[in-house]
Amino acid sequence: MNPLNSVRGSIVTAFVLGAIVSIWLTVLTGREISVNHAEIGRWLHIVSGVMWIGLLYYFNVVQVPSLAVAAADKGGPGGAGISKYIAPRALWWFRWAAVVTWLTGAWYLFAGYGGGKAIHQAFTLQEGFRVIGVGIWLGTIMLINVWALIWPNQKKILGLVPATDEQKAKARKLALLASRTNFVLSVPMLMCMGGQMHGLPF
Repeated sequence: MNPLNSVRGSIVTAFVLGAIVSIWLTVLTGREISVNHAEIGRWLHIVSGVMWIGLLYYFNVVQVPSLAVAAADKGGPGGAGISKYIAPRALWWFRWAAVVTWLTGAWYLFAGYGGGKAIHQAFTLQEGFRVIGVGIWLGTIMLINVWALIWPNQKKILGLVPATDEQKAKARKLALLASRTNFVLSVPMLMCMGGQMHGLPF
């Protein structure tokens, strides 16, 4: 059976290939093969972060504008297919990628920068941890938005929980504003995440 015929098979294949490439490069550079918890945490943090932010950008740049166009097109098929089949699945990956991104970021900081003290230094924006600390705070706010605002309101919009038309209209506004807030916060957050290791652009 071809693993590329399923999402699960593709994910497993991708991670197996990533591990093989990592071992190959380690051997090629003459280093000893060992488990580096900090680097595993960073790798998983980047992969899950790409999933989370990629879906955030998909929602804000593609899905929401497309649903507005579909609703305005009176002779078209409408957005029911997206709302029924695509949005619930995309939101599942979106919200759990957010959790995994946050947890693996904490894992990387803990394992690579001195344990709980590093996490405390980052959250309190201490010297040497200010850039990553701002990134962590922005990411934490974004995670809270996903679970406290976006997902509860999307459940009403998609009919996963009972809601009146008035409640759905209010939920659309709140979910959109929370999602757009995360969209805006993601740019400085990514700048801080990259800036910790590679420097800020200004």
